[in-house]
Amino acid sequence: MRAVLYDHFGSVPTIVELPEPVPPADGVVVRVAATGVCRSDWHAWKGHDDSVHLPHVPGHEFAGVVRAVGPDVTRVSVGDRVTAPFVFACGTCDECRAGATQVCTRQEQPGFTLAGSWAESVVVPHADVNVIALPDAVGFEAAAALGCRFGTAYHALHDRARVQPGEQVAVFGCGGVGLSTIAVAVAAGARVIAVDISPAALERAAALGAEVVPMDEQAVDAVRTLTGGGAHVALDAYGSRATSTASVRSLRPRGRHVQVGLLLDDEAAPVIPMGRVIADELELLGSHGISVGEHAAMIADVVAGRLRPEESIGVTIGFDALPGALAAMDHPATTAGMMVAVF
Repeated sequence: MRAVLYDHFGSVPTIVELPEPVPPADGVVVRVAATGVCRSDWHAWKGHDDSVHLPHVPGHEFAGVVRAVGPDVTRVSVGDRVTAPFVFACGTCDECRAGATQVCTRQEQPGFTLAGSWAESVVVPHADVNVIALPDAVGFEAAAALGCRFGTAYHALHDRARVQPGEQVAVFGCGGVGLSTIAVAVAAGARVIAVDISPAALERAAALGAEVVPMDEQAVDAVRTLTGGGAHVALDAYGSRATSTASVRSLRPRGRHVQVGLLLDDEAAPVIPMGRVIADELELLGSHGISVGEHAAMIADVVAGRLRPEESIGVTIGFDALPGALAAMDHPATTAGMMVAVF
């Protein structure tokens, strides 16, 4: 099979021929039809994640058709249209038994601990736990968008932030996760204020139904003014000291901050105004991926047209363009929205 491979962190990947994978006894092999190009792939490529070992095939959000099934798999068949969360759960730890597969203590991740989906085939272990059937109404491109960014936004807002109709949600960072968060929040009946430094990103956010605020020294005051005293929910979808702190400061009393964007290296320790957290009884919430169990409601929203993940896709590329797309993330984005590769 063809696959994108890098053997040094930061070196431009190449397209190589690798052996077709064989499914483990409890797993399946999925023939990839579409895969996402995510900022997390860039972090792995740059060596920011110590779970990545070289040489490595990136990619962690995908959809396709099952081409091989292990002998212990009972609910997945060859030919099924499927996707999977980027957290491959074990299904047996305390967290999994409680339904919180996104924080499985024995999790594996394609594109990080395992070979990823920037290949013609990808292995999904513990398939009866992790494989999610795709209805015909959901295309592979849209399903690949669900895998990380849209699913992450759905979990962050519904499970972690407990967003309610009529609440006001501030979203800091309008990349793939941020735009997905806007779409999910609008569908939930919330009023959304989007904050970003990029005019193109803000234009895309406005098209999804958000009111927009440029990210500058006045951004927090602007959000608090627009929301009449602060947002009920604020989410940092970018991951920096500036956006994380601004998100917390933009909340009203008893508001909920959700941290989704990764905080790495020099950005790892933002100065949170803990005095305000205490005095206003703010909630600080982490959010990581989406549980397997939440997919049914999310996919039902897609089928019903309440959620349209394809509207968050900014660029569609082919397989051969993947190495260049990863290298291009060393530079500021020139387009808004997420990128998906279709094979």
